[in-house]
Amino acid sequence: MRLLHPDGTVVHLAYCTNVHPAEDLDGVLAQLARHAEPVRERLDAPVVGVGLWLARDAAAALAADDGAVARLRRELTARGLEVVTLNGFPYRGFHDPVVKHAVYRPDWTEPERLHYTLDLARVLAALLPDDAAYGSVSTVPLGWRTPWTAARADAAARTLDTLADGLADLAADTGRTIRVGLEPEPGCVVETTAEAARHLSRVDTDRIGVCLDACHLAVGFEEPAAALARLEAAGLTVVKTQASCALQAADPSDPATRAALSRFAEPRFLHQVREQGEPPRAVDDLDTALAGALPGRAPWRVHSHVPLHAAPEPPLPPPRPELRATLAALLGGDTARTAHVEAETYTWGVLPEDRRPQGPGALADGIAAELAFTRDHLISLGLKEVAP
Repeated sequence: MRLLHPDGTVVHLAYCTNVHPAEDLDGVLAQLARHAEPVRERLDAPVVGVGLWLARDAAAALAADDGAVARLRRELTARGLEVVTLNGFPYRGFHDPVVKHAVYRPDWTEPERLHYTLDLARVLAALLPDDAAYGSVSTVPLGWRTPWTAARADAAARTLDTLADGLADLAADTGRTIRVGLEPEPGCVVETTAEAARHLSRVDTDRIGVCLDACHLAVGFEEPAAALARLEAAGLTVVKTQASCALQAADPSDPATRAALSRFAEPRFLHQVREQGEPPRAVDDLDTALAGALPGRAPWRVHSHVPLHAAPEPPLPPPRPELRATLAALLGGDTARTAHVEAETYTWGVLPEDRRPQGPGALADGIAAELAFTRDHLISLGLKEVAP
């Protein structure tokens, strides 16, 4: 979907396909038919955006085969779908039984991350709608925080310089601008916007910026307007934002609250927890927090992307105010501070069992409801839905 900001910026709204377990081109094409087109039909929209996740092998195959990219673009067009952004964070195996820390590898000290990201940029340049101002790729925030040494930091900085050169060459070859956004995430080298400002001070800001994930921002107890001001003071722009909601607990010492939280502890993904404070207390997974690693004397926020439109069971509070505040900071003023908004609830399959999509079409129903919620909030901020 597209919305027009009062300043004239066309804002693209998409959902991220990393919710679907496809690792090759045939799988990607199947998910368009099975999920993405039905989402568009439920929204009764002429075009819906998809933020494609292309695993390493699919990205390499597409980057090496213009015919395959053309086939993918034809399928997108035929189904009323468009692509302006790719999720380049997970490398492969995102739906393995256990992912946890593996999602951060390779990191930006390793050439595999560079090659993968440049392949994604090449594919995206060929998929972009003709009238899109730019394309975006979100990626790992340098890497997991341990081990991280001065030597690794220097290696990552050199690799990002090479990335910027590659994106500049791509723009010269294709006439299309692709920008990469590092996505601050709890537990990583770049966890907060303050760390983004510090660690990304040397990057080419014409090519590289930040992907601001609303869930991650909330987990860090960052106030969105202040976080955005911090990035802007450092010369960093928000290449894209991910509309996502964190799991929250107002009183984690309450037995009913702990019981409700425990239903979200699961083996596939890492669910980092922060307890409010200056600075917040931190543990790397929800089961560890519930086992007593956090005192539970102040509110918790959990890195568990919960559906945008539906509140979790009481006594867990609805997390939507933080998402609304993030979108308002980015798009509620006189100037649009991003043009790409991607709903990224990849956790549908690991939600508590009674909250998972059940039956044919249920996942498409949920994704469509999330997009409708996000669209309606953007309209409440003064944007207007427009046809492509």
